[in-house]
Amino acid sequence: MKEKAVVFAGQGAQAVGMGLDIAAANPSCRALFDKADEVLGFKLSKLCFEGPLEELTKSSNCQPAIFVMSTACWKAFSDKAGSVPVKGTAGLSLGEWSALHMAGALTFEDTLRVLQARGRFMQEACEEKKGGMVSVIGLANDKLMEVCANSGVEIANLNSAEQTVLSGEFQAIQAAEKLAKEAGAKKTVVLNVAGAFHSKLMTSAANKLREFLAKVEIHQPGIPVVANTTGMPHGGPDDIRSMMVRQVTSSVRWISCVNWFKNNGVTDYVECGPGKVLSGLIRRIYAGSSAVSISDVASLDKAVTMP
Repeated sequence: MKEKAVVFAGQGAQAVGMGLDIAAANPSCRALFDKADEVLGFKLSKLCFEGPLEELTKSSNCQPAIFVMSTACWKAFSDKAGSVPVKGTAGLSLGEWSALHMAGALTFEDTLRVLQARGRFMQEACEEKKGGMVSVIGLANDKLMEVCANSGVEIANLNSAEQTVLSGEFQAIQAAEKLAKEAGAKKTVVLNVAGAFHSKLMTSAANKLREFLAKVEIHQPGIPVVANTTGMPHGGPDDIRSMMVRQVTSSVRWISCVNWFKNNGVTDYVECGPGKVLSGLIRRIYAGSSAVSISDVASLDKAVTMP
């Protein structure tokens, strides 16, 4: 089996029913959901399996839920595939925490608590300052920078050469969408999110997270974890704390993350968690790559046959 990169889904990919069949088919995966229920003090498993979607989508629920589901997908894959050679790991936004856990930097329990708090802090920041995000497809970088300068928005996600997500105050997002269309964007999509993630409007959330992480035990990762903010592997515990606070208000440099793996000889990727967003982005960034996504038993069986 070739050396692989393992990547983890971010917020927005959640869906009612996620993890249900994998938990039913694998007792060790079911145990992860049971442990999450115990640590968080409520039935996160029921929320994942049965909804309602409105409750599942709340950041303080959604972030730990996607983490548990993604971790269960990786657990199911590694159990079934046996020893999997892994070059490194990464994740999109909250998915970076899943990657840090997989690499041994945090315990399962501590990652749950961090993500519940992170989600709550971000929701509070959304309520303090109303904002939004817009995905812009097919617009050159120089024109994107002009849109940002003229509307007051920031670049939140550098997802691929074709797709960039902008973030800012609600009226600024409306202006940015109009300017992007006028500049020749192929498509714009205002995202259904609670606020302006990965922008300066999340500063209060970043400050609260800094205080929270000061009390969390973090270890040196056992494998490279490529950071969203730099596109390079994390250093030690203090570096991880600093980078993960910075991540809340900084751009997610997903193109740079994939390029790090590419430059280190990785061609095969395994995406763990709901949806297939990262697999699609990876193929666009790196034409010679092979990516599979694991979100249920059927996709798990397909991924296991990957050479």
